[in-house]
Amino acid sequence: MADQMQDRAGVAVLVCDPDGPPIATERDALDLVGAAFLGATVVAVPATRLDPSFFTLGTRFAGEVMQKFVNYRLRLAIVGDISTYLERSGALRALVAESNRHDQVWFVPDLAALDDRLRATT
Repeated sequence: MADQMQDRAGVAVLVCDPDGPPIATERDALDLVGAAFLGATVVAVPATRLDPSFFTLGTRFAGEVMQKFVNYRLRLAIVGDISTYLERSGALRALVAESNRHDQVWFVPDLAALDDRLRATT
């Protein structure tokens, strides 16, 4: 499956292919932002596509990626199991908890959970 524009809970979402290219640089994140300009307001990125440095907050990669989406007024959903990363980092646990309290960046276990979040905000 290629990245697909989908209507999810009445919201235009760019659902990224789990087997797509890794997101390892700011440029990769900007490519997703550009693809979203075809009409999406949310980009759902499988956690497996994110370079492991995303989950090591000291690299600042997560902050750079998240800021790109905020700057372009797009919501970002990281979709998938990140429990192994959460077990190793209290700072990451805090980031996920704080992000999920707001409306710009969410960490969700699957697309059904994303749909629930979208329904709750529309």
